[in-house]
Amino acid sequence: MSRADSTLRFLFDLQFFGIKAGLGNIRTLLTFLGNPERRFASIHVAGTNGKGSTAAMIASVLTAAGYRTGLYTSPHLLDFAERIRIDGRMIPRDEVIRYTECMKPTIQRTGATFFEATTAMAFKYFAEKGVDAGVVETGLGGRWDATNVITPVVSVITTIGLEHTEYLGNTLSQIAFEKGGIIKPSVPCVTGVVQHGALRTLRRVAASRGSELSDVDSFSSVKIVDRSLTGVRVKLRTRGVCYGDVAIGLPGDHQARNAQLAVMAIERVRKLHGFERISKEQIVDGLARIGRNTGLRGRLDLVRNRPMVIADVAHNPDAIKTLTHSLRSLGGGNFVVVFGVMRDKDYRSMIRLIAPFSRLAIAVRPEGVRALETGAIVGSFHALGRCAIDGGTVARGVAAALRAARGGEPILVTGSHYVVGELLKFLNSGG
Repeated sequence: MSRADSTLRFLFDLQFFGIKAGLGNIRTLLTFLGNPERRFASIHVAGTNGKGSTAAMIASVLTAAGYRTGLYTSPHLLDFAERIRIDGRMIPRDEVIRYTECMKPTIQRTGATFFEATTAMAFKYFAEKGVDAGVVETGLGGRWDATNVITPVVSVITTIGLEHTEYLGNTLSQIAFEKGGIIKPSVPCVTGVVQHGALRTLRRVAASRGSELSDVDSFSSVKIVDRSLTGVRVKLRTRGVCYGDVAIGLPGDHQARNAQLAVMAIERVRKLHGFERISKEQIVDGLARIGRNTGLRGRLDLVRNRPMVIADVAHNPDAIKTLTHSLRSLGGGNFVVVFGVMRDKDYRSMIRLIAPFSRLAIAVRPEGVRALETGAIVGSFHALGRCAIDGGTVARGVAAALRAARGGEPILVTGSHYVVGELLKFLNSGG
């Protein structure tokens, strides 16, 4: 086994420690590393859905404006290094080895988790490489998330939905309180949350910390003027600027709202010393070049043309609802749906939403102990009167979908980041 492989094995084995509430481990790791999180400006992004796309939009704009920009997201699709990028370029493998070996005794002494170790690595890498800004996506929740050791220049909370209720609470207000944990004293926060109870909770948290909370509907507007599988075109306006006709380089109507959030966050960053040179033109350019500037994938991603294969990482009911809305706006139609999901998700609700779009559903089980067995998926589709078969692994299921697609019939692969990652690996291997 190579040093790189053994390093990644060590990191991934930390997942057996699970999720730990509290910031003690990450603070110990960062103290050992010299508190690198204090050496760059940061933008902190939380939310149930949309946080990955919104974080990528913010990072893309900063890169387009000439700032050296770190982007920390999770999970990855193909390569661990996707999680940690600077101006779209992944952290080199030898740096992953170096940081891991440096931190290993402290990781073992504290019992740090995979996400805690990875977060510390990202912050150390960003600091050593001299980024001007780091855009940091939370992993789970906010209040006790390992990323919540930073004091950002702006916080972003995208949406609130019922997910990870065993950790975050059983109501939207409880989950909003946990997500609102990223709001820091006197640091502005922008949000796309619309539910009244959740928004009230965020306002209370912000008021208690002297933070100005701005919601997108009060401070900006957006109108979709065109859409395709390459992106959406919108008319975008904030209280301060009319951006006119803006091309967003990610498909799906929901990306219009994510762009609103990203622009509002950037406008607040622009008021700070050192970031004043961000221009309207650079904001527009950054929104058009998200994929190129950040490497983001898996959002209504057209990964193959003949037959058409669309991949989306929607992994909870709200995300599937957003996906189906986008499919409907693009013309709808019947798909061969390849669906796999983690067993801790509300998969029955997800299937109820996606079933009307399926001519045939192929259940798959990605690698990992959390994945739901395919039999439960097949049974749920059958209960709704939809045709479904057991595809086995993702690779076998996608191969079956390619055989089953009739005369240009599109294939949709969704349900989990892990499913999309294994799809891309299969296609890259010549599948």
